[in-house]
Amino acid sequence: MKKRYAIHTFFIISILSIFTACANNTSSISEDEKRKLNIEETQVELQYLLENKNLNSKQQYAIVNQMANNLLYQNDYQGTILFLNNWVENHPEDKYNSYWLLMNAFSYLSMNAEPVAEYYFDRILRQYPDLMVKDNSIHFMCLQNLIQISTNPQNRIKYLNELINRFPEQINTTELYVRLEMEYEKDSQWDQALNAAQLFLQQPDATTIQIPGEPDAYKNARHFIDFNNSSKDWTFQSLPELEAAVKKAIRNYDWRALDKYKSKVNFFSMSWKQDEMDANAQEEFSMRSFMRGNRIRYADELDETSNPNEAYLRTWGWSEYVSVWYLYFRKVNFPLDPDIHGNWEWAGIYMGNKL
Repeated sequence: MKKRYAIHTFFIISILSIFTACANNTSSISEDEKRKLNIEETQVELQYLLENKNLNSKQQYAIVNQMANNLLYQNDYQGTILFLNNWVENHPEDKYNSYWLLMNAFSYLSMNAEPVAEYYFDRILRQYPDLMVKDNSIHFMCLQNLIQISTNPQNRIKYLNELINRFPEQINTTELYVRLEMEYEKDSQWDQALNAAQLFLQQPDATTIQIPGEPDAYKNARHFIDFNNSSKDWTFQSLPELEAAVKKAIRNYDWRALDKYKSKVNFFSMSWKQDEMDANAQEEFSMRSFMRGNRIRYADELDETSNPNEAYLRTWGWSEYVSVWYLYFRKVNFPLDPDIHGNWEWAGIYMGNKL
């Protein structure tokens, strides 16, 4: 019996070394070599060895890991899941159970079953201690995947906060604060969204960071904070009210009224090609110097490109250099204050004819 066990041990060690190389780089195996590897026979031998009661935890780990990798090598995801679930259920004391469940989570991802994969990633976080595998934290890998596949804002908020709090050195904290603010907004947690925006603006790279899919992250956060801290007393309850007030002020050459109607947060004046956050696009100025001595006129109707959230009023006569100005009105998006949310503001000026 001892001789037979020794033969099997030698055979399994040889197979483990071969299949470890396969797991690391399956593309290096030729078709001829693949035909020589009888995986089913190897699995039987590994299972026989695994039944030995005298294995230590490292030996046990090596065999279970190889058996799972053999199944994955054949793209047998269902077989992998069944094998590892049975192992975890029958060996609750195994300290590598979080790793086996992680393999199952990735198996479900490979089958495009993201909701089930999410369940496994979350289960590992909640029920199993963290484990380092090849210098990688399993909990960190779970959180990284969860924020990618979870569709529930409340869950994503939970995962983002956990990433920020537990692994600040391994993530881009600045970007995650932006993502966190967006998730709070989706979940209508406006106070928390405001706090996340403040934390984002406090980061040293907030003004320079390039966030995929969010090119205006700094502008939006800055506007959110500044608008919250402002009086907001320049807004009108409806677009017709704002349009009528501005037109009346222009007719009467009432520059004081126009100065009052201008937004006090990020009001811009720029060409159509500029960005409203450019430094020279937000210089403070009074309408007085542009109204004195000029004959200002405006279109009877708003521009045809206006929509339910934005409107443009064409005006002219402001300057001999740039006569035409389009006054830009927009609907206020500020759910934090229901009395202001949905009002309209005069947010800026586009100088020159539309491109």
